[in-house]
Amino acid sequence: MRARERLQSYRGVTLIELLVVMSVLSILLTVGVPSFNQFTASTRLNNYANTLFSHMALARSEAIKRNLRVAICKSPDGLSCTSSGNWNQGWVVFVDVDNNASISSGEQIITTMPALPTGYSFSGNSNVSNYISYDGQGISKLTSGGFQSGTITLCPTPPAEGGNGRDVILSSSGRSRIAKITTCS
Repeated sequence: MRARERLQSYRGVTLIELLVVMSVLSILLTVGVPSFNQFTASTRLNNYANTLFSHMALARSEAIKRNLRVAICKSPDGLSCTSSGNWNQGWVVFVDVDNNASISSGEQIITTMPALPTGYSFSGNSNVSNYISYDGQGISKLTSGGFQSGTITLCPTPPAEGGNGRDVILSSSGRSRIAKITTCS
């Protein structure tokens, strides 16, 4: 009896059992990997949109705290503003004492955001294509004094299957929100 028990304790896996396990594993990977890639892309979109959203909230709160105009502008180097290109080249939050939506000598830089990695388009419509500016009451205003509102759209390039992206929407009161969109093309 003992010899038989020893034989059973050294028994291995059959070829059939191994093939079944490998088949199940390949099916799980086939289903799981695309879902994981889609989850990763969605997480990155959320992260970049949330970063702009939080910098907008920071600019608004700093404008209220300092009772001065604070602006966010597109910036490829974190030191100067540009009117060319999109928001994916990075941006800078700064105290805009002279209300020109451009960093002038002596104006304090509050924070910067480096360029987004390649593969993303981050563009604003006409009112927010170059800058976002808050007055001392936290209201978004154009340099001309008019109310500023608009949408900055973040999309992967090329667009992902399903066209998912994010809109960072600025209302004329200065509040912003993020919306998931399915119209990236």
